[in-house]
Amino acid sequence: MLRRYGPYAVYPPPPPSPSYGQQSQTSQTYTQVPYYPVPPVLIPPPFPSTPEEELRMLEEYKRILEEDLRDLQEELRGVEERIKELREIIARRRGGGPIQP
Repeated sequence: MLRRYGPYAVYPPPPPSPSYGQQSQTSQTYTQVPYYPVPPVLIPPPFPSTPEEELRMLEEYKRILEEDLRDLQEELRGVEERIKELREIIARRRGGGPIQP
């Protein structure tokens, strides 16, 4: 799970729902379009006021990036293993040797 933007992602509220108790003044009917949320608005982190504060922020950001990298490497290993399994399955079906990438 990438948390690069952490708590800085702000989602807008959904549109207001129609009132069921009120009658329409016009006889026109409208089809309701499904609500698609707008992409989050990214609020930048506060600007560091001292070099020490900036250092702490960068160290924390580095830690988060390293954690994301470990997660991605683990995911990549899983994908590579599945690719290998699928190549073996296909090769067995064909009765031949292993399939080359």
